[in-house]
Amino acid sequence: MGNEPRQLKELTKEESLRLLGSVSFGRVVFSQNALPAARPVNHLVDNGAVIIRTHLGAAVLSVVGQVVAYQADAIDEREHLGWSVIVTGYARLIRDAGDVARYERLLRPWVSGEMDQVIRIHPELVTGYELVDGAAESPSRVSGAGGARRSRTR
Repeated sequence: MGNEPRQLKELTKEESLRLLGSVSFGRVVFSQNALPAARPVNHLVDNGAVIIRTHLGAAVLSVVGQVVAYQADAIDEREHLGWSVIVTGYARLIRDAGDVARYERLLRPWVSGEMDQVIRIHPELVTGYELVDGAAESPSRVSGAGGARRSRTR
């Protein structure tokens, strides 16, 4: 139970986005005052983009138009199996009233307060890893000490 060696398997862009869409909580990572900052938020994945809601005055709102990362994972603490996905791309404020209303219906913030700002993170780079049972995975799908498979989208 979790004591056996695990392998780190690279995920495709499609696998990564599917897994990201299967959970509703992650972290948006950005630069604040030239230092790294992370904020936990709930999200949804819509047409391959990560959608989050926030409010005026929130630190994450200050990075609209800049590159951010969004990371989410699901790891079984007992078995040491699971996955982690990082999406990197530009944070864009959604201004279309119809889109804002749609996301207000689809994405309910977990914290109280008015979350009237909607941000879309379009994935320029998608990196995903899965921790798998070392005995069950073929070597062709397992990454070495090097890097992850990275997918660029336009």
